[in-house]
Amino acid sequence: MFPLRTLEHKFNFNQQGCSSCCGESVMPRFKIRGVLLMVAFAVVISLLIASNLFMTYAWYGHLKDLAGQPWYLAVLVSWGIAFFEYLLQVPANRYGDAHGFQLGQLKIIQEVITLAVFVPFSLIYMQRPLSLNFLWAGMCMCGAVYFVFRS
Repeated sequence: MFPLRTLEHKFNFNQQGCSSCCGESVMPRFKIRGVLLMVAFAVVISLLIASNLFMTYAWYGHLKDLAGQPWYLAVLVSWGIAFFEYLLQVPANRYGDAHGFQLGQLKIIQEVITLAVFVPFSLIYMQRPLSLNFLWAGMCMCGAVYFVFRS
């Protein structure tokens, strides 16, 4: 987002500025970049959470709310709900991609949010019992986050 002018700037700066070529202060640039990255992360997370609320209901809500209806009606209702999911999910991924997130990072963020939305949905809305498998899945997701975001 804020490319450094030369490799010297990348490798030869200290807290006060560039130590080898021009003395330019580079730290404020990195602070701004960090703030913008956090804003981009917050936007992506917010859009994906909202998207997952629609997605989870579209995928599983019909099991409770349309249980007595024909399957094709459940499909049509789910597709209608999924449309709103895509109105949020597609911009989230495009925004994340435009702000330097890797494809794998976007996918893992999506999966972590999916689990974080699904567990309360399953427990509260669908009134299904809590399982230790949710904990194990969450721990696997933590590992996935670590591996996809490590430098």
